[in-house]
Amino acid sequence: MKIEKLPSGSYRIRKMYKGKTYTVVFDCKPTQKEAMQAMAAELDKVKEKHDSMTFQAAAEKYIDSKKNVISPSTTLGYKKIVKQLPETFLTRNIYDITSLDVQKEIDCMSKKCSPKTVRNRYGFISAVLGAFYSNLKLNITLPQKIKNEPYIPSREDVKKILEKVKGTEFEIPITLACYGMRRSEICALTLDDLDADIIHINKALVQNDSLEWVIKTTKTTSSTRNIVIPVELANKIREKGYIYKGHPNQLLKHLTKLEKELDIPHFSLHKLRHYFASEMSTLGVPDADILRLGGWETDSVMKSVYRHSMMEKEENAKREAAEKLRNALLP
Repeated sequence: MKIEKLPSGSYRIRKMYKGKTYTVVFDCKPTQKEAMQAMAAELDKVKEKHDSMTFQAAAEKYIDSKKNVISPSTTLGYKKIVKQLPETFLTRNIYDITSLDVQKEIDCMSKKCSPKTVRNRYGFISAVLGAFYSNLKLNITLPQKIKNEPYIPSREDVKKILEKVKGTEFEIPITLACYGMRRSEICALTLDDLDADIIHINKALVQNDSLEWVIKTTKTTSSTRNIVIPVELANKIREKGYIYKGHPNQLLKHLTKLEKELDIPHFSLHKLRHYFASEMSTLGVPDADILRLGGWETDSVMKSVYRHSMMEKEENAKREAAEKLRNALLP
């Protein structure tokens, strides 16, 4: 162990331990034995402080440190990830975990889970390790993303659904979903949020980590917004006296039931929000207005939603151009 003399006249020794350098300073030059004993005592303090922490304990501390700044549903999602990780990984000493250990877990997950799920779990694992083990450098290969083109309901699909729910308790919430509202936003609405033909969206109903349904602020600051609805729909809400009183999951179940009855492709309630963005784009509404009306935080997220609509426009434009060229070349 090297003993270095500093410009101040003091002496120091340094030692690397689990990716971090520890230093002990002496007023006068120590013997080699004294230096080794002092460093051993310093590392004993470190071991006592850190070495007994498992990944699970670190994950729980990480979640607890953020409970007042992340949404209840995000907290619930984090806790679900912890439950889904194998016991062998959860009980590992966090300071003994290497990049290779994490890669092995990613490889195992990839055999059973979708690339999106694997990426979400890795995001959480790396965040926990980064919070408690900042010197660990992760070099991880993640599974390739699968290009997913979920079915977006057509205008005809939506008309059939709305006709089917007319006069039922699901008419108002499903219609509002067609105007770009999230399920959590719809279920949190009260009559106080309706002003003439304007709905004020400023809260959401979500599950917390105890699986209780609670009211919280909207998903993002951009999600807090006002939307204009048809006067007829506003009047129906006032006549009924409420927007929706059922369980949030019943909306999803009823929509699935209607799709089977109408023999149309399955899509989730959230895809009606995608339909809204696609329809607005088709009707020529500027992106900035679609962004604001739908409460998207970035236009990249919004545009990915109606990408298929844009591709259809491009395809039609190409066909139209080809037809014009064909006509021009005809004798």
